[in-house]
Amino acid sequence: MRQTAGKPYPLGASVDASGVNFALFSAHATSVVLCLFDASGEREVARYPLQQKTHHVWHTHLQSEDKALIYGYRVDGPFAPQDGHRFNANKLLLDPYAKSWVGQFIEHPSHYSGESAPALSADDFYHADNAAYLPKCQVVDVAALVKSAPISHIAQRHNSADDLTGHIIYELHVKGFTQQCEALEAAKRGTYLGLADPNIVQYLTALGITCVELLPVHAFISEAFLQEKTLTNYWGYNSLSFFVPHEGYACQASWAPKAISQFRQMVDTLHQAGISVLLDVVFNHTAEGGHLGPTLCYKGIDNLSYYRLNPDDKRFYINDSGCGNTLNINHPRVLQLVMDALRYWVEVMGVDGFRFDLASSLGREPHGFDPGAGFFDAIAQDPQLSRVILIAEPWDLGPGGYQLGGYPQAWGEWNDRFRDTVRRFWRGDLGMLPELARRLHGSSDLFEHADKGADASVNFVTSHDGFSLHDLVSYTCRHNELNGEQNRDGHTENYSHNYGEEGHSDNKELTALRQRQTRNILTTLCLSQGVPMLLAGDEIGHSQQGNNNAYCQDNAISWRDWSHTEAQQSLLHFVQTLITIRQRFSALYPRSFIHQPATHEGAGLSWFCRDGNPMSKALWRDEHARSLSLVLSGAKDASTNHSQALLLMLNADEQPLFFTPPALEGFSAWHCVLHTQSADFEHAQAAQPADVHPVNSGYVLQDRSLMLFSAQSKGMTHDHTSQAH
Repeated sequence: MRQTAGKPYPLGASVDASGVNFALFSAHATSVVLCLFDASGEREVARYPLQQKTHHVWHTHLQSEDKALIYGYRVDGPFAPQDGHRFNANKLLLDPYAKSWVGQFIEHPSHYSGESAPALSADDFYHADNAAYLPKCQVVDVAALVKSAPISHIAQRHNSADDLTGHIIYELHVKGFTQQCEALEAAKRGTYLGLADPNIVQYLTALGITCVELLPVHAFISEAFLQEKTLTNYWGYNSLSFFVPHEGYACQASWAPKAISQFRQMVDTLHQAGISVLLDVVFNHTAEGGHLGPTLCYKGIDNLSYYRLNPDDKRFYINDSGCGNTLNINHPRVLQLVMDALRYWVEVMGVDGFRFDLASSLGREPHGFDPGAGFFDAIAQDPQLSRVILIAEPWDLGPGGYQLGGYPQAWGEWNDRFRDTVRRFWRGDLGMLPELARRLHGSSDLFEHADKGADASVNFVTSHDGFSLHDLVSYTCRHNELNGEQNRDGHTENYSHNYGEEGHSDNKELTALRQRQTRNILTTLCLSQGVPMLLAGDEIGHSQQGNNNAYCQDNAISWRDWSHTEAQQSLLHFVQTLITIRQRFSALYPRSFIHQPATHEGAGLSWFCRDGNPMSKALWRDEHARSLSLVLSGAKDASTNHSQALLLMLNADEQPLFFTPPALEGFSAWHCVLHTQSADFEHAQAAQPADVHPVNSGYVLQDRSLMLFSAQSKGMTHDHTSQAH
C-alpha cells in the first residue's frame, strides 16, 4: 500500500475516497507503528511506522481499495511506571477510536507488565507478544453505513428535562432479557435482534414502557479473577472500547461489522414503536485495572495522559471507581475521546441519551467535585449532546463522591434516597412519614434549589445492583455464595425483610403478604412525582435467589423467566394497570414542583392523616405513625380531558386501620380505582375481605396495603368504563 503523511484529524481510522487515514494521540511516545492483519485477524501482514506527528497526534494515510482493514498499534517509549510511563512495543494495542473488533480477547500472561505478569519473569515479560490473544480493530466506513440504513427518530430532540417528563424507564440487560424467551428463534435470543423482535416490542409497548435503559453495551471483557472462577462479567461494567458495540450480543451473520448493523436495527425498531433507548455508559474506569492489570490499549498508548495517577508514586492509580483505575477526563484529549464517543452513539448508533455510571468521577476537578467541571460544560455547549437525555448515578467511591442533587440543571439523577425511603416505609420502620412525603413529592428538598423540576428525580426501588423486588420482600440477608467471595460482596444494608421465613415459602399467608408488599412498592413508585424506573423482571416477580450482586451470574439467576405462573401473570397485569393510571393523570408527572394545596382550580397537593384531617406538625413528628393520605388535584384525565383529583391512602402498619377519605371542595365523591389488598385489584371494594369494607363513609385498610381513588370536578359524571382496569 502507498503510505503518505495523512492528517491528524479525525482521530481513529477514517475512510476516504482513496483509502484510510489513521490518527492516534500519544503525548509521550517515541514511536508508533501501525500493524495490519489478514481478514481473520490472526496473521500480521504488514507494519507501517507513523512518522508524522502534529500536536501529539501521530498520523498516516494508506491508499487502499480495501477499506475494511484489520489493524492494531505498537507504541514505544519509556517503561518507567514510577514516572507514569508503561510503553512496550512488544504489546499490540487497540485503537481507542476503534468502531469494530475482529476476534476475541483471550486472557494470557503476555498482556501483563513485569510487575504483574503471571508465569513470566520480569526479564521475560518485555519480549512477550500478546497479538495472538488480543482482538484486532476493523476499519468501518461510518458515513456509508449511516447513509445506507438511516434510523428513525421518535421526535426532534429538545431540552433534556422535557425529554424525561412522562417517561417510564425500564432497565434491562440485552442478553438476560431474551435469553430464555422461547417465543424467539434460538439465534435471536440474548441479542440486539432479540430485543427488536416483534414479540418483545409488543411486550414492552403493552406494559407501557416508553424508554429502555440498557446495561453497558460498550465492548467489555471479564476480569482475570472471574475467569479463574469460571465466571464472567455479566453486567458489562468493564469497558475496553467506548465506540465498539459488544459483539457477544450480536447474532452470527455473514455481514460485517454485524454488531453495529444489528444494534442500529434494534434502535430503529424500538423507535418505530415509540420507545426511546438509553445507554448505561462507563467512562469512570477501563478494563485495564490498576498497576497489576493488563496493558491492552490506553496504558500502552499514553498511561500518563489517560489515567489519574497517584502524584506521590505514579506507579499507582487513583481509584475513585473501586475498579482499579480512574480515567483522567481532565486531560483535553481524554475529554475529547469521551465526547466523541457520546456523539458517535447519538449520531451514528441512534440512541436518545445516557445514564452515566459513577458520574461523580466525571465531575472531579483538582479541588473536588464541581457541577461546573469541564465535562459538564462540554456537554452543555454541545449542539447534539445538550439535547439528549442525561442521567447521573450521582456518586463514586472517592472523597466527597456522594453528590445527589448536585448535578447541572439539565441532568436527571438516580435517587437512592427514594429507594431507601420507600423500602424502609413499607418495611415498617418508624419515623418515616416526613421523608416519605418528600420522596412522593418528587424530592424537592434535593432538586428545587437548583431550579430543577420533579423530573430531575429518577425514582427507583430496585436496579441491576441489589435485590430484585421479589427478593427484597423474601430475604433479610444477601445470599451471594455463588459469586465465589464467601458472601462478602454486595450491599450489607438492603432495608429488606423476609417477614418470617428466609427465601421461598409455601406458607400461603406469608406469600400473600409478600405479594401485597410488592404491589405496595410498585404503586408507590408509579404514583410518586419524578420519573419512575422499573427493573426488568420485577413486573413478574423475578428472583435472583437472594443474590444482591449478580454481576457475574450469566445464567438463569439473572436471565428473565418467560414461563409465567398465574401469580406472575397477575402481577404483570397489575403493573400494566399502574402504568396506565400514571399515563392518564398528568398531575403525577409535573414539570415543576407543586406547593399549593389541592383545589378544583388547578394543580395542588395536600397531606391528610387517616381521619381525613390535614396533617399537623405533631402528626408529622409522631415516630409511630405509619399511615398517610395525600390528594393531588388539577390532573387532566388523558382519556376524558376532564379535571381530576387523586387520593392515595397508605397503611404500612402491621394492623388494619380505619381511613376517612378527606372531602375536596369542588369535586365529586371519591371512586376507588385500585388497591393492593388482594390480587383481585380491579374490583376494589368487592374484592376486599369480609371485615374490610366501606364503613360510615370510610374504609378499613388491611395491614400493609393502600388504596387509590379518583374524583372529577362537580357536574361531571364518572365514566366507570374508562377506569384503568
